[in-house]
Amino acid sequence: MSQTTKPGKTSRRPIASHGQLRSPNLFAQLLKGLAVVLAVVLVSGAGVAAYAVTDLTATLQTRSVKLEGEAPVPAQPPGIAAYQGDVNLLLIGTDQCEPAYDAMFGNRCKGKDSGTENNDVDMLLHISSNPRRVTVISFPRDMMLPVPSCTNKNGGKTSPASKLMLNTTYEIGGLGCVAKTITQLTGIEIPFAAKITWGGVIQITNAIGGVDVCVSGHLKDRLTGLDMTAGMHNIQGLQALQFLRTRHGVGDGSDLGRISNQQQYMSRLVKKIMGEGVLSDPAMLLKLANTAVNNITPSDTLANPITLAQIALAMKSVPFDQFVFVQYPTGYDPTNPNRVIPNKAAATALLTALSENKQLQLTGNNGVGSVQETPAPGTSTAPVTPTTAPTPGATAGAGSTATPAPVATLPSTVTGTTAAEDTCSKGQVYNGNG
Repeated sequence: MSQTTKPGKTSRRPIASHGQLRSPNLFAQLLKGLAVVLAVVLVSGAGVAAYAVTDLTATLQTRSVKLEGEAPVPAQPPGIAAYQGDVNLLLIGTDQCEPAYDAMFGNRCKGKDSGTENNDVDMLLHISSNPRRVTVISFPRDMMLPVPSCTNKNGGKTSPASKLMLNTTYEIGGLGCVAKTITQLTGIEIPFAAKITWGGVIQITNAIGGVDVCVSGHLKDRLTGLDMTAGMHNIQGLQALQFLRTRHGVGDGSDLGRISNQQQYMSRLVKKIMGEGVLSDPAMLLKLANTAVNNITPSDTLANPITLAQIALAMKSVPFDQFVFVQYPTGYDPTNPNRVIPNKAAATALLTALSENKQLQLTGNNGVGSVQETPAPGTSTAPVTPTTAPTPGATAGAGSTATPAPVATLPSTVTGTTAAEDTCSKGQVYNGNG
């Protein structure tokens, strides 16, 4: 079903409505990716991983899979210390129908497609080395792009394709095929990857006590069963999945709107983990570590809780304004109004900035499904001052100098937010069948 433009209104760019997507996949995926971000952060802090290494390692190794063409992982000092160098970690969520949860998701787990498994949320976590910055890139599930030859579950080689939906790549060749496709698209080598499923989303959300999210307007989606009034809500379990799943109930009714919901959730999740004493609570950390580890499928390179802890510590002191959540830039697919294609020029600007470790300056909006939360009276809305980096050769203390960090001003077609911002979902009421 194509999307029409209302008379008298214009938009910056066309947005794909992406067809009849009623499955909870995407929402689950997002949370899933988040869950892995959580899994990374939660095993740091008070050294919880050191107390549970044996059990957690055994669980991870039982679930782990080898990535195809796995990028080499630099040797790290032993013990729990911050990971040295850049980190690129692919986080995906799949729409696997699990017996304990499939009754919650209607026809998705009853029809002819119930035996398939698609990657409906795909996020690349990039942590730069010096200075530390964290960027999470969300890739639209309906993006059409070239897919390389992959190894399928039977050990055979698939044929490369010039144009397929991103969310088909897990079914084609598993976690390794998703990573290989994202590497081909971005040029970024991916040594680490993990996936999580619906049940994991529910369990991890509950374990942390839910996440507070903001809704602007009445958000109601008959297809997902979600009904939220304007204001703040603590979402847990199934409601969290519904919030991350809803397409018709947010923004322009597209899958791109769902990414805005996901970015708000991730931003607020990061602040909860890092700002509410979670990292200083050993009991909570152990609970979260066990929950996450038992609900993710990691690459072989992640099948060690010490590695998770090292990656977590690499993020621990990053300022909120340096946690940036962006959508991989896309444009309307001229051959299909329900799909999007990569915006190569905008993507090059983003990827170049990451490779040069520049501070990202967002000039676009928060996304088609988000609005900026109204600041409290007296709250400053001034732009964040660029962070500074030590002058090469300088030592800390008296006499040391610092230079402003280089800033990359991204084109407005790169939408997103930072963990320093508070956004609200553009809620709307959807009672239809389309």
